[in-house]
Amino acid sequence: MNRISWDQYFMAQSHLLALRSTCTRLMVGATIVRDKRIIAGGYNGSISGGPHCIDEGCYVVEGHCIRTIHAEVNALLQCAKFGVPTEGAEIYVTHFPCVNCTKAIIQSGIKKVYYATDYKNSPYAEELFRDAGVDVEQVELEEMILDRHNEEKLTFTADLLKRLAETGYDEAEIRQLHEKANRLYTSS
Repeated sequence: MNRISWDQYFMAQSHLLALRSTCTRLMVGATIVRDKRIIAGGYNGSISGGPHCIDEGCYVVEGHCIRTIHAEVNALLQCAKFGVPTEGAEIYVTHFPCVNCTKAIIQSGIKKVYYATDYKNSPYAEELFRDAGVDVEQVELEEMILDRHNEEKLTFTADLLKRLAETGYDEAEIRQLHEKANRLYTSS
């Protein structure tokens, strides 16, 4: 069995954190890492004890939900609250950071940002990262690696489709089943 890469491990953690999000507009997770160790995590949600978007709806002003604290900032605040330095750390985020999160990441001394999904990528945020010397890299989560039975499922599906073809099943329908299987196994 092959071990998953560090990037996939930390990105998977960020996606797991995103499942705790209380904002209905976008579920985001962030993991801060230093020396291959997780030092903090965050997700977008309301202030402690405050109303949540899932309960009362998003509080949208100028196209942005202002009820939530973004995942990146929640992770940075966790470090601040517990006195954990972020200088030289890396952050793994499920979505490209907004401008305000970009500024907070730069100010915190984080040296590298890994993100999985493009999301309203601001050219200004990209410029800020570039000017500050913060490396930014897209690392999409390979969800298949999280499924320990993936190879068995692929082989089983291929065998079924092959047996269908051998029985004289309609070629056009088999092609459609192949396409559907490909979408199921490769979608993210």
